[in-house]
Amino acid sequence: MTLAGIPLDFFLFALTLLGVALFHRYTLNVALTGLAVITLYKLAFGDFSGVTGISGLSGLLFHEWVTLANLLGLLLGFALLADHFERSGVPSLLPRFLPDDWKGGFCLLLLVFVLSSFLDNIAAAMIGGTMAGVLYRKRVHIGFLAGIVAASNAGGSGSVVGDTTTTMMWIAGVPAIQVVEAYVAAITATLIFGVFAARQQHALQPIVKDNPHGVAFDGARLAIVTLILLSAIGANIFFNLHDRQVLSRWPVIGLAVWAAILVLSPWRRPRWGLLPEALRGTVFLLALVLCASMMPVQHLPPASWQTAFGLGFISAVFDNIPLTALALRQGGYDWGFLAYAVGFGGSMIWFGSSAGVALSNMYPEARSVGAWLKAGWHVAVAYVIGFVVLLALLGWNPDAAHAPASASPADTPSITQQK
Repeated sequence: MTLAGIPLDFFLFALTLLGVALFHRYTLNVALTGLAVITLYKLAFGDFSGVTGISGLSGLLFHEWVTLANLLGLLLGFALLADHFERSGVPSLLPRFLPDDWKGGFCLLLLVFVLSSFLDNIAAAMIGGTMAGVLYRKRVHIGFLAGIVAASNAGGSGSVVGDTTTTMMWIAGVPAIQVVEAYVAAITATLIFGVFAARQQHALQPIVKDNPHGVAFDGARLAIVTLILLSAIGANIFFNLHDRQVLSRWPVIGLAVWAAILVLSPWRRPRWGLLPEALRGTVFLLALVLCASMMPVQHLPPASWQTAFGLGFISAVFDNIPLTALALRQGGYDWGFLAYAVGFGGSMIWFGSSAGVALSNMYPEARSVGAWLKAGWHVAVAYVIGFVVLLALLGWNPDAAHAPASASPADTPSITQQK
């Protein structure tokens, strides 16, 4: 069924995302309702990659379960990892080394950028928000909050362990080196929005650098963070070199993260009480990913730099995780461009990325699309300039190994099977 030539599936998905934007206090309920409606519609009137009914749905779940399980393991594991990092004392001790004027805020954004390159953008945004609360006595400008989210997304856009979207590409078999080029655009964008966001914050509340009392550095927790990240990286590299089929059949990366967490838990006990709330956010994101996997990918525009550029703006309302799932199913992209577009582009609105959702939980005043757009206008400007610089310097080079998938169900692999 179509409406104005567009499959009805997309309208149902768009309504789900609109519901997320309007009813931000009920995002999980909206996402699960949207998933149920889309599933029922596909069962009654559509198909799943050419296969109808329960058989089609079962086939879809069979192909996508590895990706979903990996994301579940990574998102929950990173919630504990971020807490380990915060309790290591590093976030509380770093502010004493920052400059006193607006450049202190700028340095904080650069720090979030660097942290996100290896710590996951969600964790980096939460740590940045924690440090901003200390530095500015909880008087944080919404434009600076947008800057923290943008810095975390920019820093993660070129690293396969720095963003959920790039991790999805990594899980799907995209070589890490193809994603690194996103840093050309990301660094450019950060130098632009970082200055404006830092000046906004300094005008509202200058930096406060009181030395924290009773804060001790816990090297063991910092070592745990490092070992958890190394376990994920090591598992992926090992199986990519020796048996790539294992990566498409089992959630190896997510299992590696949790194996490290459990083995290291006697050394420093994780804060297990964080998991219920983290699970809510994770289920919300997984519901959107599963919705995206049901979309008729053959109706998307052909992969090109123009499409990737447009996806950056769409990711501000579409959520970058399901967008990445759709793009991976379609294939034919220059993955560095896509990583920057869907990763950084999601910063333009608070719910456009998981980092924005996480930070808005710390600062509820950020849950306003109008306020975010008005105060964080510099993020959109920086996105455009960064993309243009990347295109001018490196050009568009699509990945031939991930060519566009055929419309035939037999030739349309899941995102965990594309190699």
